[in-house]
Amino acid sequence: MPVQTTRGHYGAHQFAAHLGLTRWQLRVALEHGMLPGPDLEGERWSAELAEEVRAYGEQVIARFGDDPPVGSARAAARLAARVRLDVERRDIEVLVAQGELNVISSFRGHPVYLLRDLDRLDPRVVRSVVAARKGPLIDTVDSGGAATILDWPRRTFDRVAAGRDLPTDRLGRYALTDVRALAADETLAHQVAEEKREMALERTRNAEAKVQEVVRAWLHHCTAYLDRTADLPPETASLSRALRSLTAIRTELTKQERPPAS
Repeated sequence: MPVQTTRGHYGAHQFAAHLGLTRWQLRVALEHGMLPGPDLEGERWSAELAEEVRAYGEQVIARFGDDPPVGSARAAARLAARVRLDVERRDIEVLVAQGELNVISSFRGHPVYLLRDLDRLDPRVVRSVVAARKGPLIDTVDSGGAATILDWPRRTFDRVAAGRDLPTDRLGRYALTDVRALAADETLAHQVAEEKREMALERTRNAEAKVQEVVRAWLHHCTAYLDRTADLPPETASLSRALRSLTAIRTELTKQERPPAS
């Protein structure tokens, strides 16, 4: 019979997997006191403690969800597309200051927010914050704001606006009603979505090609060492990083190449 072994301790990655969590969920749960910190030296958890809190993973997921938190820029973009207003990063800060939005954690010294918290915000509250910032300009947007509202690339909006001869005021700003009308055009939305998908595919394929070159260079160096034309073997850390990156990129490619749901 095969001998069963019992893990004696867990690092952060193994502890998160044991609880059915991702690393970000573990980090945030620790910050909020929902999970105990390491009880062994070297920032590790004992098997006994890991088993004791195993069921806590479900509570963490219920509290924070499955979507990683986002920074102010992405938070503003998500709100802009939802409420059809040109929300900016400073508006996110005001919402926090007013107690309408919680900072769930920080990343590299910057606050981050849960998507579910953003989606629960009352659109009227968001509008009042944007209106306080914009004043009499509340019903108009510049091209950057329009692109943010539509969740389009800036150059795509500029092309569509020019093609449809969208009127502007003396400040070169577009009427918010005209921008919202573009958002309501289902045929146009489908075309732009396909353009964005193709652009994302191109970026991901370019990223794949760059990582492939790193792997090929490593293999070339390895062959040179085997053939005694290089004095030292290639270090393996770079290959491990490249292969992990390649795996992640190809997983993303598979998602992007899948035909969109009709």
